Amino acid sequence: IAADGQVVVKFGHILAQQCLDQRCSTELLRASEHTHSISSQLGIVARVKAVTGESKASSELLLSNTQNLVQAVRHVLRAAEVACVKGLGQPSPDPEEEEVAAFCLQWKKNLSWHRAKEALNSTRNELGLRKTREAKAEPTLMALVQEQPPQSRNIPKHPNPRKGHTVMDRHL
Repeated sequence: IAADGQVVVKFGHILAQQCLDQRCSTELLRASEHTHSISSQLGIVARVKAVTGESKASSELLLSNTQNLVQAVRHVLRAAEVACVKGLGQPSPDPEEEEVAAFCLQWKKNLSWHRAKEALNSTRNELGLRKTREAKAEPTLMALVQEQPPQSRNIPKHPNPRKGHTVMDRHL
């Protein structure tokens, strides 16, 4: 889990470099750094727990850090959504940056399609406001990450994989 947190950190850093809006870029970097800290703490706690054995206090600390990491990852993904909507620059020829850009472009297309569909098919009340009960939730990056089939999560997306994992090879 801690290693997956580091993958999200790398995703956030790459996206922050591509983000055209300085405030969004700064927020994404801040969220990524926070996630990096929590992920590192979780890795340390897990290694200590593995050496010291089973104790209620260490199990609670491990669980708490894991929950904090999940919240931090959600924050990175929300900041990434804002960055994608605000606009991204052209990625460098680096395969990981291209992969991140393609992933975000896929989400943005899903979001645009969803919004267009809702605009065409929405039911409105007497004041012209969209009824919320019948509206489907907008797609999120978190949902797109969760939609990835497990067997494709560790398959490299580009022909010459480098040592280790690329940013989008693994998802939480």
